Amino acid sequence: MTIVIRIHEHGGPDVLQVQDVALADPGPGDVLLRNEAVGLNFFDTYQRTGIYPIDLPAALGTESAGVVEEVGPGVEDLSPGDRVVNASQGSYCEAMVVPAANLTRLPDDVNTSDAAAAMSKAMTVQALVESVYPVAQDEVVVLHAAAGGVGLIACQWLKSLGARIIGTVSSDEKVDLARANGCDIALVVPRDDLVARVMDETDGAGVPVVFDSVGNDSFESSLKSLRCRGTLVSFGQASGLVEPFRPNILAAHGSLYLTRPLLDDFVATPEDKAKCTGRVFAMMASGTVKIHIGQTYPLADIAQAHRDLESRKTIGSTILLP
Repeated sequence: MTIVIRIHEHGGPDVLQVQDVALADPGPGDVLLRNEAVGLNFFDTYQRTGIYPIDLPAALGTESAGVVEEVGPGVEDLSPGDRVVNASQGSYCEAMVVPAANLTRLPDDVNTSDAAAAMSKAMTVQALVESVYPVAQDEVVVLHAAAGGVGLIACQWLKSLGARIIGTVSSDEKVDLARANGCDIALVVPRDDLVARVMDETDGAGVPVVFDSVGNDSFESSLKSLRCRGTLVSFGQASGLVEPFRPNILAAHGSLYLTRPLLDDFVATPEDKAKCTGRVFAMMASGTVKIHIGQTYPLADIAQAHRDLESRKTIGSTILLP
């Protein structure tokens, strides 16, 4: 038996249920994984609420790290005792049977907690700043939610590329943390005027790119912060989905580009995944990217963890402990 967090309907944190589930033996190509730490991501709340619908009932969570306990027939590249990071649906659990293809062996210099807290976040950052919009040295960029789990990693990664970062945060408490991780200018929004500061810093031209995970609340200021033919990378909706709009608005703000990327599309092949994870491991091992785990929760306290994440009380990354 294992503890699993499941939902039987979409809704608020109260729909999250802690259940005992029997574990099957690993079949061909599968692995029995014992989780040591489980990652919490905003994506999980989108599945819970139905923004990203999934078949119900469903086990939630898409990221964890732990130790291989048993391998099924045909699994040759993993062995019991291997430390791995897991990208599988249903990772809010003590143990799970998963396809071996969903696991990546951890290097000795990357610890399990950091991997669970930030692997998908760091892979997202790599895709955003090196593939979706390859950031060049000395470019000024806007990064929303600069003190969040993705935001702190993005600050460090962007700084290593030589970018100048104008970040937004939700409280004064988060300003120093964003700055300590490479954010040059940290603004508390909506109190501080993002657009005015951007124009001041760029002599009225605007920035070439805005990385926006906030969504509805930040959409207008993101558009107004861009230079002519700039790019808005909308990769989340922490404040809710962006309201429908006419594409002409992009022309009105200077022939802008808008993209809504998903990580899966940038690691769709084994080669792309290996490139992305390789870059992430290298950045973590070198200390260029340090993972900030701001809070931990027992797995059974998953509802409170979701509440805190959605109310922007969390700082950096969060892990759940089985």
